[in-house]
Parts: sequence; C-alpha cells; structure tokens
Amino acid sequence: MINTLLLPELREMLASGDRAGLEEFCAAMHPARAAEFMEGLTPAETWAVLQAAEPAERVEIFEYLDEARQVEILETAAPEETSQVIANMAPDDRVDLLKLVDPGAVERLLPLVPTEDRRDINRLSLYPEGTAGSLMTTNVARLSESVTVGDALKEIALQTQNHETIYYIYVVDGENHLRGLITARQLLMHLGTPDELVTDLMQRDLVTVEATDDQEAVASKVADYNFMAIPVVDHEHHLVGIITHDDVIDVLREEAEEDAYRAGAIAPLEESYLNTPIHTLSWKRGMWLSALLAASFLTVYALKSFHETLDAVAWLALFLPLIVSCGGNSGGQSATLIITSLTSGDLTIKDWWRVLRRELSMGLLLGAWLGSIAYIGALLVVDEPTAGELLVIPITLLLVVTCSTIVGGALPLIFRRLGLDPALMSNPFVAGIIDITGILIYLMVCVLMLEQLESPSIKHQAPADPHTVAAPDSAP
Repeated sequence: MINTLLLPELREMLASGDRAGLEEFCAAMHPARAAEFMEGLTPAETWAVLQAAEPAERVEIFEYLDEARQVEILETAAPEETSQVIANMAPDDRVDLLKLVDPGAVERLLPLVPTEDRRDINRLSLYPEGTAGSLMTTNVARLSESVTVGDALKEIALQTQNHETIYYIYVVDGENHLRGLITARQLLMHLGTPDELVTDLMQRDLVTVEATDDQEAVASKVADYNFMAIPVVDHEHHLVGIITHDDVIDVLREEAEEDAYRAGAIAPLEESYLNTPIHTLSWKRGMWLSALLAASFLTVYALKSFHETLDAVAWLALFLPLIVSCGGNSGGQSATLIITSLTSGDLTIKDWWRVLRRELSMGLLLGAWLGSIAYIGALLVVDEPTAGELLVIPITLLLVVTCSTIVGGALPLIFRRLGLDPALMSNPFVAGIIDITGILIYLMVCVLMLEQLESPSIKHQAPADPHTVAAPDSAP
C-alpha cells in the first residue's frame, strides 16, 4: 500500500522549486523510507526529487525504488543525468537493471558511463542468468600478499568507499591469483604489530565458487558455511568478484518461489502476480491443468472397466473418494518431505535405498492405522454390513497408502537423477498418479476378496471391454 503521508509536502516543494527542502528530505530519511514515501509520485516527479539529493544519497534511494520505476526513470530521464547513477550503483545490481531497460535507452546511456564501469558492465553481462558470474560484484576489497598489517589498514581505509563489504579482505598475488583471506577484525586485533605480514595471518584454505557455477549451488555453499560473502574465481583461480549474502538471500527467495509454484502445478511467474498479464497467467496455469485433465481420463477408463463390479455392490462407490484422498494425501506428504530434503541438501540420490525403506515402513504403519479407522467407519455407514466384505476397505487402504508413500518418495529422486528439478514432481501430479493406482488396487481387491468370500452380491467378472459388441438376439 502506498504511503501518502508526505506526498502533499513533496508535491508542494516540487511545484515551488524548493530544492533545499527536497535535499533535506533526502538527507534526513533512511534511503528505504525515502523511497517508500515517494511511491505515490510519478517516475518524473521521483526523479525530480532525487535530483535535489547529494550524488551518494541519490544512488542509495534509487536502489530502493521498485524495479519498474527504476526502469521507467532510465528510459525517460536525460541519460546525461542517469548515467551518473548507473556509474555509482553496485556492479551486479546495475547489470541486472540494464537487462530490463529498452535496448535503445541502454545504447544512449552506456557511452556516457565512465570507460572502466562500461567495461565492467559489458563483462558481467556475458555471464548467463543463473550462474555465479551473473550474481557477483567486482568491487572487492583486496590486498597484495606482500603488505604489512599497518599498510593494509591504510589501504583498506582508501578502499572503503568503493566496496559493498570490507569485512572479508582477499589477498592476491601480482597476477591476481587468490591466495588467502583476512578479516577486518583480524587486522584491527593486530594494530600493535603493524610490521607483521598479512600472509602470516591470513586463512589459506578457502571455499570458493567458479563464475560458471549454478547460483543454487552457490547459495547452498554460503548457507552451509554461514558466510557473509564468498569469492568467485575463474578456471585459473584469478579473483574475479564476490557474491554477498544479500544476493544469496535473493536467490533463496527466488528458488523458494519457483518450488512453491511448481508444487501447485503452476509454471513460475517472471513478474509479480498482479503485474502478470491475465493471458500469461492463464497459459501458465492452463498448460498444467490440461496435462492433469488428460491424466484424469485414465481414472475414468479405470472406473469404466470395473463398472459392473460397482453396479453389483453399491456401497463400493461410497468409499472411492476416501481411498483416493488417503492415497493422494500420503503420497503428497512423502513427495514434499523428499523434495524439501533434496533442496536443503539433507538427501542425495545416493540415499535412494534408505528413502524407499523408510517410506515402505511409514506406508505400512500409516496404512494399518488409517485402515483400522476406515473399517470402524464402514461398519457404521454400510447398511447390513458383512464384516468379511468390509475388510476390503482396510486392506485396500494398507496397500494404497504404502504404494503412495513409495511413489511419492521415489519420483523426486528419479527426477533429480534425470537432471530435472524435483519440484516438477508436484503434489497434483503425485495425486494424479495415485488416483489411478488407488482405483485399480481398490477394485482389484474388491473383485478378488468378494469372489473368495463367495459374496451373494457379486460374481467375479473381467473388466468390461468397450469394444465388445453384443451378439444379436436369435430369431424366434
């Protein structure tokens, strides 16, 4: 919701040309709060307010504006002015932003950006989306391996203004090969020994990622080691950048959103829900719903094949939703547990045997428990029940729930083994598979058990063949 508290004052200052008032607004507010109060302004008005701010404050506030507003400002404002903002933004943030801006506006803007920054933008733009290179920033606090603690502190003091973080300081040789890491805390703790070499204090055994590594693997490493940043190197171990924890948080949020969409059988959205056109949203939902509908026809065919059984014993149909629901729910639980464990790294495909063994045990326990409850319920629901006939219900539940837990646990592992995202095996797809399997198991158990009990209600009949044509009546 738009915060309108200061909108009248901001518009009044813009109308009267009160540059001093606008400058005070930008300086007094935290950049995030200033951006929040400007949400009700047009992009042109927002840029006019930012023009009154000091250059450093202008960039900080601009980075907190929503993405759509940043893009519109870059596409409509004078490139001579916006180029200064681009030049002072974090390298990774400006590359991501420029990919969203109209190419014509980018062509007008880039020549006005300082040469070094322009080269950096072009270099980072070459890394494919989803790789470590596309996330990293090239503003890195680094030191030569030959410096002393005293010289290092002086050097870092000069570098502070240009870097996102200086907690981790990377030590490189003359050819920019990464040799080690020292923290700002370590340097400060050795103020009393300014002549001590940094190489005597630095950590040499470093965890690194390559620029071509997948962003999900990078995020997993940072989370596992609880880093504030992780160095990015090329194949020759040159230090090319770092990925900071805020970028990792963005990746984790993005991956969580994608998994949530896939768990609901929806193709991931590229924009927010409200900004996604209705035809795009319909397609992303409809394509999966169509696939699920097609799979549901197998359920229809299974029921048709056993229609004579269902007609002969009316109470069998009453328990079909119960059987299907228990199977789908138990399979969905297993799939969710395994997908989550695979995503967090708690499981790998090498653990497949342990997973299947656990899910088999769990299926038998849950199936026996649910079957017992269902049997008692069936005694209360079915008129003039035969205890032997009603055993169909608990036996079927035992088999269906066991089958469901195994299928729900195995499918994500199979998808991971095939190199696919396990989240694609979403709960609706697991439920669809279990629906078909559950119905077949239920009706087969019905036919076999009731035949063995010589039930007066049913005689064993093969599944109806829709292609069989009845013989014509004989002539009188």
